[in-house]
Amino acid sequence: MTSPLKIGIAGLGTVGAGVVKLLAEHNKLLALRGGRRLELVAVSARSRAKKRGIDLGSVRWEKDPLALADAADIDVVVELIGGSGGVAKRLAERALRAGKHVVTANKALLAMHGAELAELAEKRGSMLAFEAAVAGGIPIIKALREGLVGNRVSRLYGILNGTCNYILTTMRETGRDFDVVLAEAQAAGYAEADPSFDVDGIDAAHKLAVLTGTAFGAKVNFAGVHVEGIRRVTSMDIEFAQELGYRIKLLGLARETGYGIEQRVHPCMVPLEAPIAHIEGVFNAVAIEGDYVGKTMFQGRGAGQGPTASAVVADIVDVARGRNMPAFVVPAARLADKKASPMDRHVGAYYMRLMVQDRPGVIAAVSKALAGERISLESMLQRGRSQSGEVPVVLTTHETEEARMQRALARISRLKAVAEEPCLIRIEAF
Repeated sequence: MTSPLKIGIAGLGTVGAGVVKLLAEHNKLLALRGGRRLELVAVSARSRAKKRGIDLGSVRWEKDPLALADAADIDVVVELIGGSGGVAKRLAERALRAGKHVVTANKALLAMHGAELAELAEKRGSMLAFEAAVAGGIPIIKALREGLVGNRVSRLYGILNGTCNYILTTMRETGRDFDVVLAEAQAAGYAEADPSFDVDGIDAAHKLAVLTGTAFGAKVNFAGVHVEGIRRVTSMDIEFAQELGYRIKLLGLARETGYGIEQRVHPCMVPLEAPIAHIEGVFNAVAIEGDYVGKTMFQGRGAGQGPTASAVVADIVDVARGRNMPAFVVPAARLADKKASPMDRHVGAYYMRLMVQDRPGVIAAVSKALAGERISLESMLQRGRSQSGEVPVVLTTHETEEARMQRALARISRLKAVAEEPCLIRIEAF
């Protein structure tokens, strides 16, 4: 009879508690699908007294999570502590050195140390699995490792943060501005008390870095991600976007260029005809473009107890079945050390909103700044005067290089008639 796979879990927050529930509720089904029984042996968390709604009566409690890495009766350590360093990193390294498998939902850890952890896992013949680290319940890592492994990926992009997508969706549906909707999202539990990790794009950038490494067989390079958040997007921008045939989404995008791998996280104008424009609320989506498969898109809940626990347990079942494969598709020693393509080299179209004083010559001065960088306009919209006497002017451009756009933007910002820093949003073609 095949011996059970013995599991230790570090971290019993929302996801950890969900994993415990799923293992208990689907015990027989998972044994059938995994080819052996999955047995939770030990757990570790900050507070033993905290009520979690789970039965831990037959499970050993370890005060120190590192004890899970040392325990002889544990085969796989599930790291759900979080954070790019500290005890989470020490636990993953120690468990892998001990020859144990590691399953994690920690995108920050992987974004900063993914390549070295993958190398350590391979040296010890262990698995490093992280389906839950990107896009919650969407099996996008498994898709890249298995279903799309016959393709060269040319581009990937996606909505990788449900909090931002919820805020932008609600702003569009209600006409309310960012600060109001953010406060409502915090009250509803969709945003943290300190939302900066989400709304400033860092969470999405961690996930994009992990996706990029997996898709392109490259060392994970979080430092190479250009990151912008959604704080400066206003309800006015969302209205103008709708009028122009777009929706604003915070996207993570990656592709190979002649200058290296381009990785970007920022608000984008997405054409209404693009499927990803219609991913709303807390949902995530990831689109992959491969040379043989063409365009594919995966969508679903990107966070929450159930979807993330589902992804964690999928990795545990892979361990039970012995489906050991390189963490980032190719062997760690063969991961390419590719340059990051400079953001200045990005080429695309742009949306620019200006708040200007309604006086003669303003549009001419703006046009001169753009012409000086050989940037051509596609359209211009102008609306009635605001209470402060400022007029919103919206310009969209044809494709140009980012460096040119930024130089023109700096010149326009210095014009006396421009009342506030212009809002610049990149227009994406899908």
